[in-house]
Amino acid sequence: MQNGMHTDTERCVRAVRSKDARFDGWFFTAVTTTGIYCRPSCPVVPPKPRNMTFYPSAAACQQAGFRACKRCRPDTSPGSPEWNHRADLVARAMRLIGDGVVDRDGVPGLAARLGYSTRQIERQLLAELGAGPLALARAQRAQTARLLIETTPLPIAEIAFAAGFSSIRTFNDTVREVFALSPSELRARLPRSRAGATAATAGTPGVLNLRLPFRAPLNPDNLFGHLAATAVPGVEEWRDGAYRRTLRLPYGHGVAGLTPMPDHIACRLTLSDLRDLSVAISRCRRMLDLDADPVAVDDQLRTDPLLAPLVDKAPGRRVPRTVDEAEFAVRAVLGQQVSTAAARTHAARLVAAYGDPVEDPEGGLTHLFPSSQALAAVDPESLAMPRTRRTTFTTLVGRLADGTLHLGVESDWEQARARLLALPGFGPWTADVIAMRALGDPDAFLPTDLGIRRAARELGLPSTPAALTARAAAWRPWRAYAVQYLWATDSHPINFLPTPSGAPHIPDATRTARTTRTARISRTEDAQ
Repeated sequence: MQNGMHTDTERCVRAVRSKDARFDGWFFTAVTTTGIYCRPSCPVVPPKPRNMTFYPSAAACQQAGFRACKRCRPDTSPGSPEWNHRADLVARAMRLIGDGVVDRDGVPGLAARLGYSTRQIERQLLAELGAGPLALARAQRAQTARLLIETTPLPIAEIAFAAGFSSIRTFNDTVREVFALSPSELRARLPRSRAGATAATAGTPGVLNLRLPFRAPLNPDNLFGHLAATAVPGVEEWRDGAYRRTLRLPYGHGVAGLTPMPDHIACRLTLSDLRDLSVAISRCRRMLDLDADPVAVDDQLRTDPLLAPLVDKAPGRRVPRTVDEAEFAVRAVLGQQVSTAAARTHAARLVAAYGDPVEDPEGGLTHLFPSSQALAAVDPESLAMPRTRRTTFTTLVGRLADGTLHLGVESDWEQARARLLALPGFGPWTADVIAMRALGDPDAFLPTDLGIRRAARELGLPSTPAALTARAAAWRPWRAYAVQYLWATDSHPINFLPTPSGAPHIPDATRTARTTRTARISRTEDAQ
């Protein structure tokens, strides 16, 4: 899809008339006769085209004086895929706003993280989204407030500050303006069943049960299978059908439990500080790649006749990502040229020795993953790994700790690759797997990966890195998703949704066909 879809009136009208949920989050429909705005899939009778105006963001609708529809709740639609598959200034700014930077550091802090002036940031956001950074952050605060009102028994005054508002008056005015209801009226509208569930959580402070929407289809097998198979003990676990992990957040810490359901991801968050709610949701959505447009991705990959059968067999594969870019980079180095089990063991030792302890009454999580500063203090001689990899590890954590290397949602993908490749022990595989899974580059590709080369050989694709890269040009800009489909041809546990007990569910025929490679995720040259 092209940028600025809201300017294509005819296409937007067709999407609204067909109630196509795939377009939710791409644009919003404001109805001039009622003063409300909706998502394209709103169940009400579509208005006449002459009464429709289209906006690129909920914030732009709110800024133009429209209030959110009470039926389709457009403020809760999936986020636009634009902010996850683009690397330009606007996309990077939107990822930072989603991570709460404007609420914590203001627009100057946002501009500083991006390396631009506040005027440049505001001008570009206004031009593309019809709203500046403050309005976009305000829309996010309003959504957070609504979640807290509807899912917790917290007093309204506490919700105001937990959602990031500076005063109760501003909170009340914003909620009335956006939802055409006061905070107490929003809570009063809850059905009895939901109100009872909200009251039931009163004895568990900081616990929220949410539904994370996504665009269908979503194949959970490789997504949750990868996260569970590579889980670091103490930080991550698969328990009772849910992937659970600890979160290091701006104001405290949390635990997220994520369960795949047919039409949403059930999310159970336990937060030490409710001001971290919007950030925790944003990071969980990003880790599970929930704002992707799977139809656009799969349609592109289907144009290759050798990939098409893989896509048709299990459409909707996502790229399993991370909640902490620096953590993933460290884990990528720990996993160079070793088995999945060995990588987990290395990481678990570091977690036990240097991670911050947390309590988890609902499971077996014990620590936050160690910060870069804590890892920079590790004695290299205590690391049970070859000397060259110790050098790679200590150099990486040292650069992360002193700020000379920054990996975050706002990172420029190509610049980050170049900086990683300049470090000792970093080759193309490690740099690209970090770009793919930590930084979110949808076009990252791993032509030297042993698993990819083996899958290519079996499918009749070129298997040498140069020839495979040339063939993969037709898959752009979705080569990271092609990697998931190619990896899925193997019988490694990362490709299978675990059973409730935690063991991967592997069909008997697949289990019989296993090779020695199933004990490891393919690694190649990156341990020079």
